[in-house]
Amino acid sequence: MKQLLRVLLAAIALAVAASSQAEPVPYGNNPSAGKFYDVRGFKMYCEEYGTGMPLLMIHGNGGSIQAFAHNIPYFAAKYRVIAADSRSQGKSKDPGPVLTFEMMADDEAALLDTLHIQAAYVLGWSDGGIVALALAMRHPDKVIKLASTGANVQSDASAFVPGLWDGWKKQYDADKNKIWKTDEERNKWKLFRLDLEQPNIPFDALQAIGCPCLIICGDHDLISIEHTVKIFQNIPQAALWVVPSSGHATLIEHAAEFNKRVDEFFSSPGGASKP
Repeated sequence: MKQLLRVLLAAIALAVAASSQAEPVPYGNNPSAGKFYDVRGFKMYCEEYGTGMPLLMIHGNGGSIQAFAHNIPYFAAKYRVIAADSRSQGKSKDPGPVLTFEMMADDEAALLDTLHIQAAYVLGWSDGGIVALALAMRHPDKVIKLASTGANVQSDASAFVPGLWDGWKKQYDADKNKIWKTDEERNKWKLFRLDLEQPNIPFDALQAIGCPCLIICGDHDLISIEHTVKIFQNIPQAALWVVPSSGHATLIEHAAEFNKRVDEFFSSPGGASKP
């Protein structure tokens, strides 16, 4: 009887373990992996997964750590993944009226300092891709290599697919004199203005980036292919990947290929070279 009981208890334990493993990890809301850090005047929420060389992941406008749910499991198998909610987004609240890409790049550098990380690989998506480029320009010692997908460096109609920026401008003109009553409304307006008014990085300023970069976009991305190519052309050590049959969410729509390709870029010796 005791032997049977031990077998039953062991079977139950295995079943519970298998069940818990099958449950999806609540990326962006995972108390076992998350922590708040005092960073440059606000509390920045960050989750860490895996061990190895540090890999910093930076999400897009209005997003959170959850944006990388299709990527963290792959990279955590060999990297120390550091994923944070950017200022004024996710759990990283900041009531300040101003938000810039340079400010967020400095936040990421300060987070790495707080974690006692000298330098990291960096993966940025959309606005996070812009922050990654700004990080490499403002804090070159912090970036080993970076992959940036769906990023723009200027905010005008030429950076986007036809009609997108013009639609944003119309919305801005309609709402610019509104009095926002709640913190949530004010924060959404701050994030909206960020992408309408910024970034303002001259293409030739990208020539200051010294680390190897993989510049990515989808073949029907929100960012025009022409704009992405100009970013690639102005970074000395850059490779370009236009993902076929993909929109803006390259890292989600083609997660398996994306993860493998970015990992190969990070893992390869040396930098990137233009043909």
